[in-house]
Amino acid sequence: MMRVVITGGTGLIGSTLSANLVADGHDVVVLTRNPQKATGLPNGVRAVAWDARTAEGWSHVVEGADAIVNLAGANLAGTGFFPQRWSPERKRVIRDSRVNAGRAVVDAIKSAEQKPRVVIQASGVGYYGDRGDEILDEEASAGDGFLAELAYKDWEPSTAPVEEMGVRRAIIRTGGVFSAEEGALPRLVLPFRLFVGGHIGSGDQWVSWIHIRDEVRAIRFLIKYEDARGAFNLVAPEPMTNAGLGKTIGQVMHRPAWIPLPGFAMKLAFGEVANVLLESQRAIPKRLQKLGFEFRYPDAKAALEDLLK
Repeated sequence: MMRVVITGGTGLIGSTLSANLVADGHDVVVLTRNPQKATGLPNGVRAVAWDARTAEGWSHVVEGADAIVNLAGANLAGTGFFPQRWSPERKRVIRDSRVNAGRAVVDAIKSAEQKPRVVIQASGVGYYGDRGDEILDEEASAGDGFLAELAYKDWEPSTAPVEEMGVRRAIIRTGGVFSAEEGALPRLVLPFRLFVGGHIGSGDQWVSWIHIRDEVRAIRFLIKYEDARGAFNLVAPEPMTNAGLGKTIGQVMHRPAWIPLPGFAMKLAFGEVANVLLESQRAIPKRLQKLGFEFRYPDAKAALEDLLK
């Protein structure tokens, strides 16, 4: 049995990971700012209070833990159904929430006599910036723009000091996580439910995505695999263009996919946050597959048929 500490454990990935680990008999601790309000956690998960900035009051849970999965950070699109604009203040919140959480994890590990074996550090394929048709494995350089700088300057380095303490660290550059309940997919399929679906922007931009079950399986794989260090793209091996994805959603839902949403309209309505859907990252999971990880949902049609059935 493992003991796994998860920050950001009430979000889509964290809650699904928690449920998956508990179902297999593992001890899971979720760090949350308000344990009393964390009512949706799976049975068996322990909620422990933290301020997401320091190790005060919770560092004891790190002692002897097998792994820390650091998923904490303000949602890039906000908490509502429609994306929240990236004002300077909103960007500061997004950045600080990630940096402060990482520093808190480092401080907690520093104080532990029996340190965890591994830290799984969250990141995103936004690290690569807007790269057109370029195929991006983990050796590709960092890109430009807010998301890229957030990833390579602030988010990923936030827990780097644990490596000097002898703790293995794996960075997960996750693409768009497909889930039926939360995340990007419900937003993407709504126009199709209303018979007004189509591609977004030019439709030529590449979408790097992953089924929520494969996301959780990949995290658990990296926790277990002792040689897994450094950056890993957590994306399905078959990225699609936005137009191709729209066509596939239409096929699976038996809806038309012929009404495009212009990029300028997205930017006019939502500002810079629209770049999450308009920028192109054709990322592939080269390092993950090299270690032997096998995807259950390698192509978008199979993933969507599972989630939208």
